[in-house]
Amino acid sequence: MIKSSLNREHCSLSNHQLSLKASYLHHMNNDLENVLIKNRSTFHPVVNFKAEKEKLLHLDFTSSNKELTAADIADTQKFSQYVDAKLKGQQAQFGIGGYNENRVLYKRSDLFESGASNVSSAAGELAGTTSSRSIHLGIDIWGPVGTEVFLPLGGMVHSFAFNNNFGDYGATIIMQHQLDTIAFHTLYGHVSLVDMAQLHQGQYISRGELIAHFGKPEENGWWPPHLHFQIIGDMDLKEGDYPGVCTIAESARYLQNCPNPDLILNLMQYV
Repeated sequence: MIKSSLNREHCSLSNHQLSLKASYLHHMNNDLENVLIKNRSTFHPVVNFKAEKEKLLHLDFTSSNKELTAADIADTQKFSQYVDAKLKGQQAQFGIGGYNENRVLYKRSDLFESGASNVSSAAGELAGTTSSRSIHLGIDIWGPVGTEVFLPLGGMVHSFAFNNNFGDYGATIIMQHQLDTIAFHTLYGHVSLVDMAQLHQGQYISRGELIAHFGKPEENGWWPPHLHFQIIGDMDLKEGDYPGVCTIAESARYLQNCPNPDLILNLMQYV
């Protein structure tokens, strides 16, 4: 009887702690979104896109896309050829899209079948961790290997790593920023290994500086060349990595912590 009472008390305390964290993250996210909206016009372009004469193409990798087969997605060369053909066919400089998309393409890698995104969250702990991760938390910009990536606002190098699994980020850089007392992070995934060679934690990089390049498949997690750009509020003590995809059950929490990257990119208006 005593043991049962203690178990109920522990469960109640745990749920209370999770509720407090969810409430804190919701408040933090509102503050972060507000400060990004306030400063939206000041961000330097992340890629060199000339809206007055170039075109962006929205690439849809949800189940609505009937052109790609499972075999195409699983084969990096065929997947790359598909992306290249779409861009050339529409005379587009870049392909773009993906935030909050439920993407079928993550079935190409067992990395996304592990279920949980290994972040302590009310949704993850209460709902369990058995479903596949498919909700995309960033925006992808698809284009040629070597495409230059610029820092949208000044910040310090938080961490970097080579996440070398099939379907992972590959070379990854995470920056830490502060605007109007609000701290947050930006993540640059699928970049080139050479971009990390001169970095060190705590290094300050100024707005508009060249920070990375679109990496080759062998250094970008075996994807067609692109940049995964993501805004992250709380890094949950992670370094060099943070989930860019979550389960449907976890999505409310993650989307709160990772607001729409277009608040910085300002590119979706051109699609």
